[in-house]
Amino acid sequence: MRRALVGRVDLIGGGPGPADLMTVRAYRLLMAADVVVADRLGPFEEIRAELPAHVEIVDVGKSPGNHPVPQHEINDLLVAHARAGRRVVRLKGGDPFVFGRGGEEVLACEAAGVPVTVTPGVSSAISVPQAAGIPVTHRSSASGVHVVNGHGELGPGALASLADPSVTTVVLMGVAALPRLAAEAATFGAPGDQPVAIVENGHTERQRTIRSTLATMAADARAAQVENPAVIVIGEVARAGLLLPTPAMVAESRT
Repeated sequence: MRRALVGRVDLIGGGPGPADLMTVRAYRLLMAADVVVADRLGPFEEIRAELPAHVEIVDVGKSPGNHPVPQHEINDLLVAHARAGRRVVRLKGGDPFVFGRGGEEVLACEAAGVPVTVTPGVSSAISVPQAAGIPVTHRSSASGVHVVNGHGELGPGALASLADPSVTTVVLMGVAALPRLAAEAATFGAPGDQPVAIVENGHTERQRTIRSTLATMAADARAAQVENPAVIVIGEVARAGLLLPTPAMVAESRT
């Protein structure tokens, strides 16, 4: 009966990587899927073996400089499978609406008359700093957070947040853009000695944290050979020793 009807699309956020950081709802939707359209980041590799045997897997993962399946083709895939009566899960790392282009996929489904829902996920903007013992807000250190896409130019709001000592700036997908970010921030008058933490491969066994400053972060990241995925935290909360030692911070001090 279900095959004779229009299917549906569920956009789900897989969180920062470990499968047990997905929501219960996201896991339930994955197990009920006919088709899973998956990104490179997130818990997919860990969860793949648990999917029922009949599930069709479509890998549309992107990496820096390598986008084998353009976004408009991903949109078309979702619509085509749903119109064929299938239950489609679009699995994304982090949260679908935090630089995940989830809004574009929702609009494509709605324009095609395909039912679509969104299940939120734990965003790496908050969870990856946390894994390194860094709170993005902290009393007397930061009362606000500004999340920036490293691929884009810094707008007035982002530049103002870098110059505001009460605001934490979190940069996603920004490793290649570090020299430009540092130069733009300096031009706007942001203090060069502002603390920076670059958390690479957060929530994995390969996690590491590079401590730096706004003025030196590009050179320090280059010297440490930092690669994506990495989350850059700029502000007082990135200062080493802000909190009492946590297991993540103790592990960092031993490297």
